[in-house]
Amino acid sequence: MVNISQSVAILIDGNNIEKSLHKLTGSSNAMLNFNTAVPKLLRNRSLMRLVYFREGKSISPKLAERLHEQYHGKVVPCHKSADIPLSIFASQIADKADAIIILSGDSDYVELVRHLKSRGVRVEIAAAADSTAAILMEEADYFSPITKEDCFIYQSPSTRDGKRKFHLRPPKK
Repeated sequence: MVNISQSVAILIDGNNIEKSLHKLTGSSNAMLNFNTAVPKLLRNRSLMRLVYFREGKSISPKLAERLHEQYHGKVVPCHKSADIPLSIFASQIADKADAIIILSGDSDYVELVRHLKSRGVRVEIAAAADSTAAILMEEADYFSPITKEDCFIYQSPSTRDGKRKFHLRPPKK
């Protein structure tokens, strides 16, 4: 067996991957299961960085805390889409990472993939196959399909037992 020693950065376009998981599972509460997806993507290589880029102000503090605690990762809020911040960050760490895994199926990343490969970085794409641009899969060094097994359906604490809980107010006098 050959021992491959690579440092890997996982960069996630949160909005893109969330939309593709919703389409894949048919549920708007589908989320990526990092406990299964990250080891699958790393394939015994070392994790250098994990950064979750997401547009919008309503980013779950629990997600940020979990990524930090389990993977020393972070969540980066983006003003608009994640494309530009993710691309800039990928270019900045290209000299430090042996491989960069981009979780997105967006064809906007084709030029980034080409640029990183020209700098000697192995570039992998991970996304739901039916939501990934064919040209992006072709340009990448490797494509890892995200499947239903890499997801879970989030249920809020008020509906976990299958029943919606209501908070009753006393009647007005």
